[in-house]
Amino acid sequence: MAGYEHILSERRGDVLVVTLNRPERLNAAQPAMFDELRAALADLGGARAVLIPGAGRAFCSGADVAGGALGADDPGNATFAALTEHYNPGMLAVAELGVPVVSAVRGPAAGIGCSLALAADFCVAGESAYFLQAFVNIGLVPDGGASWMLPRLIGRARAAEMMMLGEKIPAAKALDWGMIHRVVADDALDAEAFALAARLAAGPTVALGLMRRGLSAALESDYAAAMLAEAENQRAARGSADSMEGGRAFLEKRKPVFKGE
Repeated sequence: MAGYEHILSERRGDVLVVTLNRPERLNAAQPAMFDELRAALADLGGARAVLIPGAGRAFCSGADVAGGALGADDPGNATFAALTEHYNPGMLAVAELGVPVVSAVRGPAAGIGCSLALAADFCVAGESAYFLQAFVNIGLVPDGGASWMLPRLIGRARAAEMMMLGEKIPAAKALDWGMIHRVVADDALDAEAFALAARLAAGPTVALGLMRRGLSAALESDYAAAMLAEAENQRAARGSADSMEGGRAFLEKRKPVFKGE
């Protein structure tokens, strides 16, 4: 297990588990937490999927606003610096990974924590989970990519509801909206989320990474450009060892054994 102050990072088989680890503060995220998150994701060490849970009874209650930018002489510029130099690079590290990402949410996923949870390919939530954009309640605006992410996940009207009313979205409602992948009992959350990450880690890693890239690019592409990108990604996937194994397994009528190559 790598040594960090604000997170725990450990390999469990082919899954890298990166745990937000400030349970006494409901995993409120200091800028250094996102620096550590980015460092952990830069060193996958051959891991083929990433799981991001929170320690204790919360996923992440948002940015830690005790002191920091609020105590600065120029809080606006201090907040801008924290976002552009720490939080945003951490979010981009998640977005740019070449392997699938699962988040496991119990309790609050608020502010930047909400953005981080929803940045995963699959967000698995316990029944106690809720998602919150509370910035309006303190005269601020959503960050961490929320204004880009939410309308694409749930549409403009529901994104406006989250952002402008600042009300909690319980796990069941988030599932109904199509914002998350699955809701499970709290006591089953860790096992269910890890099983999903392990399933993804056993998949064709090259193809899954290209799917992540393709999904993001298609949100900004027209139809013809999306099809061309698919063709380019298909060419890259076709050259992988896992693709060869998948073809052989299909012809031999057996389950493929992918090695992430």
